[in-house]
Amino acid sequence: MRNPVPRIAAIHDMSGFGRTSLTVAIPILSCMGIQVCPMPTAVLSTHTVEFTDYTLCDLTPELGGILDHWERLGLHFDGVYSGFMASPEQMDSAARCIRNCLAPGGLAVVDPVLGDNGILDPTMTPEMVEKMRWLISCADIITPNITEVALLLDEPFTPRISPEEIKGRLRRLSAMGPQTVVATSVPLLEGGRDPGQNTSVIAYERDEDRFWRIDCAYIPAHYPGTGDTFSSVLTGSLIQGDSLSIALDRAVQFVTLGIRATFGQGLPSREGILLERILGSLFAPVSTCKCRIMDGDGCCNPVLPFED
Repeated sequence: MRNPVPRIAAIHDMSGFGRTSLTVAIPILSCMGIQVCPMPTAVLSTHTVEFTDYTLCDLTPELGGILDHWERLGLHFDGVYSGFMASPEQMDSAARCIRNCLAPGGLAVVDPVLGDNGILDPTMTPEMVEKMRWLISCADIITPNITEVALLLDEPFTPRISPEEIKGRLRRLSAMGPQTVVATSVPLLEGGRDPGQNTSVIAYERDEDRFWRIDCAYIPAHYPGTGDTFSSVLTGSLIQGDSLSIALDRAVQFVTLGIRATFGQGLPSREGILLERILGSLFAPVSTCKCRIMDGDGCCNPVLPFED
């Protein structure tokens, strides 16, 4: 019997304070009409960005038992969506969940949480990077930021990148296994011009050999958890049956709205965006379509509304 509500196995950490990981994924996906079944990789007192002296309880020993029970129950999920890993061994559990618990035709999404701004996150190691290169081979879609693109490919991080360079990198990542690669926080150099603070989201679909691009409006603030927010909305939209271009639009618009709702409130940025203020917008249709197809030189062609 088909489940009337789609289910996602969410393999992420749980941070007690700060809007990241499961505290972002659960409300977003639930608002999108999707049942979230968490498999916590760790429990932290706070997330790891701009906090010190946080506690971290590594739940690696528990994941095998959770999967044993789920498999005995015969559970199958419409999506398996992984994020922060606390150990290399946890990636074996994430791959096992994809292999044994993903329903036929389901979607495997890996957000390869490794680093940002050109450096590894505090809890990450070269061994974790190497293992993540293996885990992404199990995914249908991955959502690295520009730092994680470089780490996964073992190529130098560059603060500016040309359209030709990013397209080559996304093709090489897709050749490692995932059908679709979505890169965030991409600072595109076009015509030799410095993009300043502006960034783009660039996506590659291997079967179509097609690239999508959305340019993101710059707001002078940085909030942890926006990557988790983006990937959660993207995943939920795809599970609902949206095309990739519509899913990209929804995710970018939601994150942008969250940043705008938070900026100017005087809160420490480490608390994350005011997610609770904007969850209702997930019920609204996409208001504008900003996602465009990139042509051979990195320029974009508009997509007519009826194409999605």
